[in-house]
Amino acid sequence: MDKFIIKGGFPLKGKLRVNGAKNATLPILAACLLTEGKSHLENVPCLTDIVTMCRVLEELGVKAERENKTVEVDSASLACWETPYDLVKLMRASILVLGPLLARCRRARVSLPGGCNIGARPVDLHLEGLRQLGASIEVRNGYIEARVKKNLQGANVYLDVPSVGATENIMFAATLAKGTTLIKNPSCDPEVIDVANFLKKMGAHIEGEGTDMLRIDGVKELFPASHSVIPDRIEAGTLLMAAVITKGEVILERISPDYLRIILDKLRQMGAEVDVDNYTVRVKGGDVLKPIGVKTLPYPGFSTDLQPQITTVVCLAEGTSTITETIFESRFTHIAGLKKMGAQIRREKAKVEVNGVSSLRRASVTAPDIRGGAALVLAGLAAEGMSEVKEINHVDRGYEKLEEKLSKLGARIERMRD
Repeated sequence: MDKFIIKGGFPLKGKLRVNGAKNATLPILAACLLTEGKSHLENVPCLTDIVTMCRVLEELGVKAERENKTVEVDSASLACWETPYDLVKLMRASILVLGPLLARCRRARVSLPGGCNIGARPVDLHLEGLRQLGASIEVRNGYIEARVKKNLQGANVYLDVPSVGATENIMFAATLAKGTTLIKNPSCDPEVIDVANFLKKMGAHIEGEGTDMLRIDGVKELFPASHSVIPDRIEAGTLLMAAVITKGEVILERISPDYLRIILDKLRQMGAEVDVDNYTVRVKGGDVLKPIGVKTLPYPGFSTDLQPQITTVVCLAEGTSTITETIFESRFTHIAGLKKMGAQIRREKAKVEVNGVSSLRRASVTAPDIRGGAALVLAGLAAEGMSEVKEINHVDRGYEKLEEKLSKLGARIERMRD
């Protein structure tokens, strides 16, 4: 297993382009199951989660060929409606094949998903939404078994919480259902909008993406399409916070500033300089970091995927910051590593209070999950001396060659075998 060796104390400076969004690519790959023929995807990040999803598709009989930043998916040869446990347990997003398989094959058997251990993430909303479309679903022996006798039927579906995955799975199934489906209180995340745009290129009739109600008029068939995945706002936010915590200056090109509005506002509140010009964002860290309050919320609120990173940054603020996590109650697994590096953090259930310190110290820490691992990398960049972050296989699930990107900005970071 690999680890990062990081020598902290060097301001990050330079320009970078952000990769395609992991959280848009995974559902778009699943959406390719809805049609026969070859779909062409561009700006696809090279991540272990993407590799896993391609393997899931291949186990279903689908061809998924990668070359650099492109993936060609030929789903004409779909030969199976059951996904293997050994792959699905690695990644939660693999449940996104449930809706497409049910719509196209009228049957699906999908293992209950795994992924990062950041709290309870039940699939109840996925299953209840599909039931309302006419599917018969049972959960037994660790598998979700779903069937539909003839065709899925359009329905009104209300989501108690705007779940990204549930919105996508229901939307997939509804594209080939008879009649109209209304999804009320859907996720408005940019990645969901990107998935909807891909489906529309395939011939789906979808309206209202990015609003509080999605309308999907079912069609008889969908067709292969070409699509370029949107930039990854989580990677972008992580890199911008790396600039702030190291008192550096980073410019990100070909990015969507609108999707970063709340994180840019928080960085400004902390004293950073922030400039936005069309598809370019420049952030320069200030000499003094100011404390802030952050509460994670569904988009357009502050993303839970950036909470561990901002928690790390405020460790060096002059004063007390509060971070409240409302999405995943266990998304504080990075705190143990931060404390080991000298951070002063007190947790009470879903809220942490961070008393800023003048500096972080070197330490050997372990990445607990994707975003928690990234947070500890940020801490290593700012800490005095040489730190190591172990088990970075977690980080590789969400960041493509993070050490190379950071090195281009002047970081002293190296990947080594542990």
